Amino acid sequence: MRRINRIHRTRRDWAADLGLFLFAACFAAVSSQSIPVAESLGPGWRAADQAAGGLACAAVLLRRRWPVPLAVVLLVAGSVAHYMTGPAMVAVFTVAATRPWRVTAWVAALAFAPLPFFLWRLPDLPEDRAGSAVTYFALIAGAIGWGLFRRSRQQLIASLRERAELAEADAESRAERARMEAREEIAREMHDVLGHRLSLLSVHAGALEFNPGAPREEIERAAGVMRESAHLALHDLREVIGVLRSGSGTGPVEGERPQPELADLARLVAEARAAGGRIEVAGPPEGAAPPPLVGRTAYRIVQEALTNVRKHAPGAAVAVRVAGGPGDGLTVEIRNTRPPGPEAEREAQREAGPGAGADTGHGAGPDAAASAVAGIGQGSGGQGLIGLAERARLAGGELTALPADGGFRVHAWLPWQG
Repeated sequence: MRRINRIHRTRRDWAADLGLFLFAACFAAVSSQSIPVAESLGPGWRAADQAAGGLACAAVLLRRRWPVPLAVVLLVAGSVAHYMTGPAMVAVFTVAATRPWRVTAWVAALAFAPLPFFLWRLPDLPEDRAGSAVTYFALIAGAIGWGLFRRSRQQLIASLRERAELAEADAESRAERARMEAREEIAREMHDVLGHRLSLLSVHAGALEFNPGAPREEIERAAGVMRESAHLALHDLREVIGVLRSGSGTGPVEGERPQPELADLARLVAEARAAGGRIEVAGPPEGAAPPPLVGRTAYRIVQEALTNVRKHAPGAAVAVRVAGGPGDGLTVEIRNTRPPGPEAEREAQREAGPGAGADTGHGAGPDAAASAVAGIGQGSGGQGLIGLAERARLAGGELTALPADGGFRVHAWLPWQG
């Protein structure tokens, strides 16, 4: 047995259906006195005609389930009965408002099919019959036009609602991308800052482990550097967590120390030299300071490069060159030579003492020199250089990192507006 699909109607739908039912009934009642009915029809026919009009008004409640069949039946019945105009108007309005253009066109063609015959017979019709017919066709045309307007308005509202939903989804997507970029920026800060501090700790701890019989003064100096590096690492970690808790992730929160700039490069090099690094520096240029973003990016590039050399090419010499100026851009270049072999590395550690030893956890072993030729290019599975390249791109510049002369070369250019 075939099941009939139920139509769920809201209170607003019921109110609209009842309103249209009352409209059809009232229209039939008001127009009953003006509808021309032939005198030859008896009282029984007139009663049947009025009963058919009442049933047609009640059938308006079926307009949502069968709009097209209802309109066809009422239009055909209207050619015989005299009280179908109100229900027919509701039916054709429903078709025009809810059905495609082609269906509406077929129903309209059926409604106006008698129009040519009416126009042909117009000179012979009585004046009241002609006026009633003209009024009927005008009302049907008005109902179809109003239905088409209603459907266009509903389509416009649906389109605007869809656009609003798309705009809201796009705004949420942009906000999520902004949050992801903020998290990536924080991750890069943690990688750069904590990696630098912890690599210093590893260098000094490795030196103490390799040479436990060093003089007391050397051990105290190395322990002091380790304590200071650990303290600064914890401080930097607290800053990053503070940014996370602030919910922005795009700038320092109140109470944080300023972000590093290019002028802090001398302090960074001094810390690396204190850990035993052989570093030569040319620059930075004197005079006007670069924009904060450019200076901070250049500082992070040098910091990551020195960290990777300490971790993966201990004992290698490093040359840092920073040049440029307003209008020309800022150029940052870091090169490291091939690290010494295992024996030369151990001898250098014995001579330098615990405060200048190499990171034995990464550089010891017979294959240490061969595996650490890249130097700057190693570290964190290559993610460090990927982060640096992203930093340079966000600052409007570019970064390249390639092997050179048995070591590695990192070259970056950053824009510096005049």
